[in-house]
Amino acid sequence: MMKKLILVLMLTLPMGVMAQEKQKKNTKISFEVNGNCEMCKKRIEKAAFSVKGVKMATWDIPSNIISVLHDPNKASTETLQKAIANAGHDTPMAKAPDAVYDKLPMCCLYNREKKD
Repeated sequence: MMKKLILVLMLTLPMGVMAQEKQKKNTKISFEVNGNCEMCKKRIEKAAFSVKGVKMATWDIPSNIISVLHDPNKASTETLQKAIANAGHDTPMAKAPDAVYDKLPMCCLYNREKKD
């Protein structure tokens, strides 16, 4: 009986430890992403989900803040922001290419900061 109990504990303990390690990998981050409307929201979230390791991405229209749950071991915050910028939306770490921004629908064009 005691041997069975020890065996069960030995088999289940590593699973619990592995599950805890997986949870530690995911990090929640938030940052500003320029945009205006529901179309922007879909584009921004789609760009975020295209990055490996992103588990959740929600962009809030009124605040222009995206909340992302991701594994930083698979992709950095900079990589994530570049992916969103490449979809046409400026972030603190990456500016959207002018050619991409210029192709956004009129309702999605936001005020961009000018370079000096």
